[in-house]
Amino acid sequence: MLERVALHSALPAVSRLCLGTNMFGTAVDQVRANALLDAFAALGGNFIDTARSYGDWIPDAPKGASERAVGAWMKGRRRQDIVLATKGGFFDLKVMDYRKRVNPEDIASDLAESLEHLQTDYIDLYWLHTDDDTQPVGALVDALIEHQQAGRIRQFGASNWSPARLEEARAYAQAIGHDGFIACQPFWGLAVPNREAAAVSGYGPYYEDGFQPVHAAGLAMVPYSGQSRGFFTKLAASGEQGLPDDLKAMYVNEANRHRLAALTRVAEIHGVGLNTAALAYLTSQPHLTVPIIGASKPEQLAESARATALTLSAAELAALATA
Repeated sequence: MLERVALHSALPAVSRLCLGTNMFGTAVDQVRANALLDAFAALGGNFIDTARSYGDWIPDAPKGASERAVGAWMKGRRRQDIVLATKGGFFDLKVMDYRKRVNPEDIASDLAESLEHLQTDYIDLYWLHTDDDTQPVGALVDALIEHQQAGRIRQFGASNWSPARLEEARAYAQAIGHDGFIACQPFWGLAVPNREAAAVSGYGPYYEDGFQPVHAAGLAMVPYSGQSRGFFTKLAASGEQGLPDDLKAMYVNEANRHRLAALTRVAEIHGVGLNTAALAYLTSQPHLTVPIIGASKPEQLAESARATALTLSAAELAALATA
């Protein structure tokens, strides 16, 4: 069973892994989504992540397909047993609105739609999906506090924000006597990305590019792409030439060749697979880290859950990070 940790005293404790649902309602239909959510809950998982925009890239899918799928599943569950996270402030892909939508008005609109899609009265953890650094950070924090005070959200966090903007938001919240963001969603896995390819694919700032100080200062990390799309397992199985072009562009580099060798040694010592060891790299971090995982089959969830039973030593973490 998945252990639970506290992100904030005002939230229920969350499972050590968070289930990402970006393909639910589209590539993963409702029946398969229900089976995956049921399997996650059976493992002790209670932390679910979606977004107002997930699924909107599919022309004939309903608006907010992922949220709708999660909401339909939740109707058969006790709401208080679920720590539900969703995100707003992203592009409106349904109407091809590609302006930056991180402002109080668009956040309010997205939040209202998310509550409707999810068939709930409140969101446990509401993320700003991205940032607009031309917006005063105080106005964004104030808007989120207003929704919190109205009971529409319980706590809030930031996805794809830079360390500098996170620090600016922390200082503002502290000045007004508020906790501000309680967590951050960075792009982070053991595999080091090629930054240009990651940016073209829409990924945000990478954890190793400056998030360590805000993490050490107490801001919880809930990283996405924590399994690096299975890169190390696929690399070991097929070699670089056997990788899909997009995965090759994203992750094939000298750093990851060294990390594969180091990861292989760690996995062999502990008798686990490469995916399990790679995920344990995140769950074993000294500062609170709750990775978002994906799965297309229930058995993949069980494999991911095994990573939380493996605690890598400080020496092993250092060996992987510096390989």
